[in-house]
Amino acid sequence: MTKTTSGVISRRGLLRGFAATAISAAPVYANAAGFLRGSGDIRRINMYSGRTGESIDTIYWVEGEYIPEALKEVTYFMRDWRNSKLKAIDARTVDIMTAAHRLMETDEPYMLLSGYRSPETNAMLRARSGGVAKNSLHMRGQAADLRLKSRSVSQMASAAKSCSAGGVGTYRGSNFVHMDCGVVRTWNG
Repeated sequence: MTKTTSGVISRRGLLRGFAATAISAAPVYANAAGFLRGSGDIRRINMYSGRTGESIDTIYWVEGEYIPEALKEVTYFMRDWRNSKLKAIDARTVDIMTAAHRLMETDEPYMLLSGYRSPETNAMLRARSGGVAKNSLHMRGQAADLRLKSRSVSQMASAAKSCSAGGVGTYRGSNFVHMDCGVVRTWNG
């Protein structure tokens, strides 16, 4: 970034830095990152889990770079809460969640219902419900089921669909939205 002679960052230098950050983020995951451009040079995710009682509020991307330690924290937070198994969470999914959250203009953290699911958990859920995919992206660490008290399922789904960056499942009866970094598609559960 550009500094003035007094050592303080100038407005023009700051804007150049933001522009450079937006451009460098574009190749990573263009559609979701597009909604994050111009929002500064950081990306932050804020969630809590009613299942574990844990919460996370972390900056996971700064100045065009993902922060590996922060993504490890996200992976741990989004683990299969039934058996504590882990799978690295795809940063593209976190970007979609972050972009949708920003579009909704809320400070409320997401409630995470389901992040990574082990094959055992996925099979158990499939046996109980017809709405669980056999090859769910949850098992690849590429999906999340989320809820917000301050936004309707329709509002959340609209924000996620606006990203045009992955799958968006709307589950009005269960009051949550599924977001993933797979192919762009939508469905109602």
